[in-house]
Amino acid sequence: ARSRPVRRRPAHNLMPGSPDVSSFPRAEWLKAARRALTAAPDAAFGYDDPRGRVELRTALADYLARARGVYADPERIVVCSGFVDGLALMGKVLRRHGVRAAAVESYGLDIHWNLLVEAGLSTPCLPVDAHGARTGELGGAAGVGAVLLTPAHQFPTGVPLHPGRRAAAVDWARSSGGLILEDDYDGEFRYDRQPVGALQGLDPERVVYLGTASKSLAPGLRLAWMVLPEALVDEVCDAKGGREWMSATPDQLTLAEFIRSGAYDRHVRAMRLRYRRRRDQLVDALAERAPDFRVSGIAAGLHAVLELPEGTEQSVVQAATWQGLALERLARFRHRDAEPGRDGLVIGYGTPSDSGWAGALDALCRVLP
Repeated sequence: ARSRPVRRRPAHNLMPGSPDVSSFPRAEWLKAARRALTAAPDAAFGYDDPRGRVELRTALADYLARARGVYADPERIVVCSGFVDGLALMGKVLRRHGVRAAAVESYGLDIHWNLLVEAGLSTPCLPVDAHGARTGELGGAAGVGAVLLTPAHQFPTGVPLHPGRRAAAVDWARSSGGLILEDDYDGEFRYDRQPVGALQGLDPERVVYLGTASKSLAPGLRLAWMVLPEALVDEVCDAKGGREWMSATPDQLTLAEFIRSGAYDRHVRAMRLRYRRRRDQLVDALAERAPDFRVSGIAAGLHAVLELPEGTEQSVVQAATWQGLALERLARFRHRDAEPGRDGLVIGYGTPSDSGWAGALDALCRVLP
């Protein structure tokens, strides 16, 4: 029998979507786990509220109000196993409400669009430009009952949603009875000024806020949260009960203690400095070694967009593969119904470890045309 070809692991990984997991704060996490589990009542290890442990919901309510400007009553928070789990729950609830279409941004993740499609929703796309998604077009989108947005840092183009377009989205939701699903995947990592506040603060009854520990701590924790309009809490809990009643208690209690003790704030501050330093090194290296290439989306997050000459996107990614460098092209994130756009690379500078960062940066500069 013919043996299968072995897929070699790339020597350098600049794929977007992941933090530097080598920086996970193991010692502080263990300390928080020890304190949390020692203090936990016996009842915490039994069957519990599908919204999640009250300790975590209370800690999140305080943190989100302080750090992200979210109106977050603990009674309106539901803990789930990652953003994808929360989005799947919302797709199910929207379909029960008779929603047939949920608008999405013309650039994003197909796994998110596919979850909505699996829930029975169509996903018409809103064009994205230098000011974010064109939310003013929602009013002319027939049958749309919800919209999925990344307002703080559009994924993957990196632009924040313009204040006028934030207002337009909220106005549409109020006038139409629609819902805004806010994906705040990396809103804590802003480098050039104060973080852009969450859209949810403009109208907590029309926005479902979805946050996650995947970028700030590690995706392996499988912890995320939804801050819901009051009218949706029971429905989401009912939908959750049919899938996964509750998330693992020990990790919930540990994260609650990690936040309460101030360790989460300290970790986010440290990672913000680390990622900003990498962002600066990326920009400086490109300015020195590839000055003809423009890099954008650099004010926040864990990735940047490197614009390429027209028609070169695929060849650059292929050359990178030969050099053992994992890259993702911008076209990979374009909605199937979107107009053709510019060529580019989405450079994930959060993924490499500190020891691997310089080599990855050097490999990137070598493969540019």
